[in-house]
Amino acid sequence: MAQRIQSFRDIAAHYDVVLCDVWGVLHNGVEAFAYASEALAEARAAGLTVVLITNSPRPHPGVKVQIRGLGVLDGAYDRIVTSGDVTRALIEEAPKKIWFIGADKDHPLLDDLGTEQVGLDEAEVVVCAGLRDDEVEAIEDYREELTALAARKLPFICANPDLVVERGHKLIPCAGAIAQLYEELGGATRIAGKPHRPIYEKSLAEARAVRGDFDLSRVIAIGDGMPTDVRGAEAFGLDVLYISGGIHAQHYVEGGRTDEGKLAAFLAEENAHPKWWIPRLQ
Repeated sequence: MAQRIQSFRDIAAHYDVVLCDVWGVLHNGVEAFAYASEALAEARAAGLTVVLITNSPRPHPGVKVQIRGLGVLDGAYDRIVTSGDVTRALIEEAPKKIWFIGADKDHPLLDDLGTEQVGLDEAEVVVCAGLRDDEVEAIEDYREELTALAARKLPFICANPDLVVERGHKLIPCAGAIAQLYEELGGATRIAGKPHRPIYEKSLAEARAVRGDFDLSRVIAIGDGMPTDVRGAEAFGLDVLYISGGIHAQHYVEGGRTDEGKLAAFLAEENAHPKWWIPRLQ
């Protein structure tokens, strides 16, 4: 079982680099968790390098603006690496005639890549950043569209591997859930964000650009998403601080309190082995 900590201060001395998830750890899509920002800012003041690693489909400049607007402190991090950043390499290598699935706010993902958005019948590749309107749509609304695309065996580039994220007190479906349905329909997906290696390689390269070389045993990943944050970091050989109050809390939180037996059972069922856990980063 992971060890419960009371504060990031309890373990900061073990590490040189922090790879910290954003949505669900630093904010809930509506407002920032103030103590989380303060914890990272304090870690930086103590000499740690902090790279925010997020499955947002937006390139990092857009995420910086977004999280500042929600109240995340600029001083809480050194660099930001997004799934959008590493997905752009996949788009650059792909055919240019694309069928785009996503909201208008997601279009910066395609900036300066020479793509052409075309009709479904003309498309040579699918690029998915998320639902077109995640406040009203469900994943099943895309079944007919995806069935037609999968029948043509178009490659499907997923810019946000998350299945769901918190928005306030709601769970909102993400592009990863659309990609999952595409695979169920027989389609093939291409993904660079968490839990896949490219986003970790890019994040560690950014950390080295800030502080020079370091040992991977001195890196800790912080996150709340089991299939993305936890699995990705563990596959890369990194220690994990699991934020238990995030998207999986319904499995073991009752009346605002964590049932540690249920948490242990949940982690065992997921075959997950985080080194530490805390309800919220502070």
